[in-house]
Amino acid sequence: MSSLVFLDPAYPAGRLADISAPQLPVTLQGVNRGDGVFESMLYTQQTVRKFEAHLARLAISAETSDLPIPDERSWRAAVDTAVADFDATGGAEEAVVKLVAMRGELDHDPAVCWVTVSPAPRIGMEQRETGVDVLFLDRGYDSMLAERAPWLLMGAKTLSYAVNMAALRYARKHGAHEVIFTSADGVVLEAPTATVLLAQRDGDTRRLLTPMLETGILPGTTQSAIFDAARQDGWELGYGPLRPEDLYQADGVWLVSSVRLLTPVRTLDAKPIRMDAELHAQLSALADSIR
Repeated sequence: MSSLVFLDPAYPAGRLADISAPQLPVTLQGVNRGDGVFESMLYTQQTVRKFEAHLARLAISAETSDLPIPDERSWRAAVDTAVADFDATGGAEEAVVKLVAMRGELDHDPAVCWVTVSPAPRIGMEQRETGVDVLFLDRGYDSMLAERAPWLLMGAKTLSYAVNMAALRYARKHGAHEVIFTSADGVVLEAPTATVLLAQRDGDTRRLLTPMLETGILPGTTQSAIFDAARQDGWELGYGPLRPEDLYQADGVWLVSSVRLLTPVRTLDAKPIRMDAELHAQLSALADSIR
């Protein structure tokens, strides 16, 4: 049920390929070193959600990584071809559209780029309803490292996700579902595949907060879209710095991402946290309205 389309100058609409067959040389730097960038988008109700925001972030990640990639028109054409093929072979209620660009065998080789469309994991949809148990884990660097060391590509969405996946395995081994990273100086950063969002209620005032980007976290497209919708709905908005105690004192904490959308946090380090049902319903409606 999954579709694969390569971006190829000889095929303006993209080149369909068999996703179950070998396609990549093992000598590519993207394969050997994780040297590449990607984006994941939700496809539902015949719409690829937040397409513009993801294309913009892909371009920024590629520029940060010194990786020339095809233009926006080429990506759009490949996505259209991949989505049409996916729908023709059965489709799904929700699907993940993934854009990948990786470095070739040599630095001056053109990037190898493709689009896949696959059914979204059921667990993501389930966790929107059930919530997740989360562990705080030390990311191992201080909150100002991104400013001092731009070559670390912090804030770029690269293929190098080994640490993120190791953190999630650690969480599962210790009875949790997810992780929120903190810096060595105690600042809340992000989850391995999501942005942290918290809410505060003060009388009639509703406030949304998220960690500050200056820590080197990935700018969240879903968080940004929720902020835009919340601003129009009368919420106050803010960016950290946040510390673990801020999450314990909040009236709701969520992990937000393009595929799982708004996922409520039930516990932090096995300690239950508050979840204001009314605020959760309001934010869920805002998240569902994003296109």
